[in-house]
Amino acid sequence: MSMALSYQPPPPPPPILNCKTSSSTSIAPALIHSHFPTKSNARFPQINSDNLLSPNSSSTEKWRAQVSFFPAFLSKRKDVAALKEELLEAIARLERGAEASLEDQQGVDQIARKVEAVNPTKEPLKSTLLNGKWELIYTTSKSILQTQRPKFLRSITNYQGINVDTLRAQNMETWPFFNQVTADLTPLNSRKVAVKFDFFKIAGLIPIKAPARARGELEITYLDEELRISRGDKGNLFILKMVDPSYRVPV
Repeated sequence: MSMALSYQPPPPPPPILNCKTSSSTSIAPALIHSHFPTKSNARFPQINSDNLLSPNSSSTEKWRAQVSFFPAFLSKRKDVAALKEELLEAIARLERGAEASLEDQQGVDQIARKVEAVNPTKEPLKSTLLNGKWELIYTTSKSILQTQRPKFLRSITNYQGINVDTLRAQNMETWPFFNQVTADLTPLNSRKVAVKFDFFKIAGLIPIKAPARARGELEITYLDEELRISRGDKGNLFILKMVDPSYRVPV
C-alpha cells in the first residue's frame, strides 16, 4: 500500500508508499428454459409459436435483458483500460513525480480520480491482489522522491512489498543507498490501514529500531492485478505497478 508517510531518519530510509482483496466476479448469462403446455392425450407436445417468436414474450425479454448486459460490461472494461493508459501516459515523462510541476500534479490527480471512480476491488484489504512486490512509478511525496538531494544521490527505484495475510509491509530503495524499512499494518476498514514502522535497515543490512512517532495511515483507492493507487494521511498520492506477485515480506 502506498503509504503517505514523510518520516525519514538519517540516513533516510525508503518511506512506506501509501499503502495487496478482491474477488473477481464471473458473470455469465443464465440459460432460459422454456416449458411448453401439452395435452395428456396428445402424441406430440403442442408448441405455442407465439411464445417463441413474439418480441413481446416474457422469455424473449428475459433473454434480451441478459444478453444486453455483456456489451455494457465489456464497455466498462474498455473504459477502465483507456483511463489507466491515460494515467500512465501522463506520468511517463515526470520521473516518478520529481519533474512534475504543480500543473502536472493537478492533471495527474484529476486522471487518478477518474481511475479511482472505476475501482474494481471495493475491499482491497481482503484481496490477494495486494500481495507481492510493487514498484513506485509516481508520487507527490518529496521525502520519497528526495528532491532536496542532488539527482545522483536520489534512489533510482523504490519498491514496496505487502503481505495481506501477515499484515506486513516493506519499503526498499535501490542505488545508491539500498535502505529498507518494515512496518506493521492495522486495518481501519476494508480500504484503509494504520502504518507503524518497526525497523529501518541502513544499506539493507544495519537494523535500527524506528521511533514510536514513525507511523501514519494509508488508503488504497484503486487495485487490480497490475496497478495500485493509494493516498496517504499527508495528502500525498502514490501510484504503483505490480512487478512480482510471488514476493513476500520477510518475517
